[in-house]
Amino acid sequence: MATKVRITTSEGNILVRLYDETPLHKANFLKLVKEQFYDGTIFHRVIKDFMIQGGDPESKAAPQGKRLGTGGPGYTVKAEFVYPQLFHKRGALSAARLGDEMNPERESSGSQFYIVWGKVYKPAELQQMERQMEMQQQQEIFNQLRKEHHQEIMDLRRNRDQAGLQTLQDRLVAETQAQSKALGTPRFTPEQTEAYTTLGGTPFLDNQYTVFGEVEEGLDVVEKIQNAVTSSSDRPLTDVSMSIEVVEKE
Repeated sequence: MATKVRITTSEGNILVRLYDETPLHKANFLKLVKEQFYDGTIFHRVIKDFMIQGGDPESKAAPQGKRLGTGGPGYTVKAEFVYPQLFHKRGALSAARLGDEMNPERESSGSQFYIVWGKVYKPAELQQMERQMEMQQQQEIFNQLRKEHHQEIMDLRRNRDQAGLQTLQDRLVAETQAQSKALGTPRFTPEQTEAYTTLGGTPFLDNQYTVFGEVEEGLDVVEKIQNAVTSSSDRPLTDVSMSIEVVEKE
């Protein structure tokens, strides 16, 4: 029997199934739920046609205007990308995190999560996104190669060896193309394409944030929450509070 939790909100109930494929996130989420960590917190960041985010302990009884979004249990959770099997379709439960510059390993917040709403995409939009994914893949490979050859680059610059720099760049570009070809051209799977063109979601977050569950009942509640009127900081003007409990487990 799958592990499921019920998120009881002031707008209705959301039933979520936690994935076995992301055991670290599943265990951590269940631990916090059993400790009643989330009870009394709110969905502090809500963006229409995007997602609803909660899990900040500092949001409990927080007055309007208080800056939220940095609270947590004092630890992070190692990223668990199970891609492309687990992706950001509408209703996906995912872990929030700090940005890449401060968090290059893309570790998840210890408690903050979001539920995806997103939008329905046209096939042509996904094709354009695939081209962008290919360019991003090549850029990441090239950046890593530059980092590995940093000292050599600095020496060539110090010696003002423009010919040497050009030769090295040509070599790194060729190596980038070879590595990218070996990895394969990024493509959405048929399952992703079907979900994103019918149900909706946020494909641009795929393989960037850990997806560790999905809504089985209560998408209408998620829709209601993501439609809430919000302040300039994306907090609903009328707080949407929550409590979470385990309802089914192995």
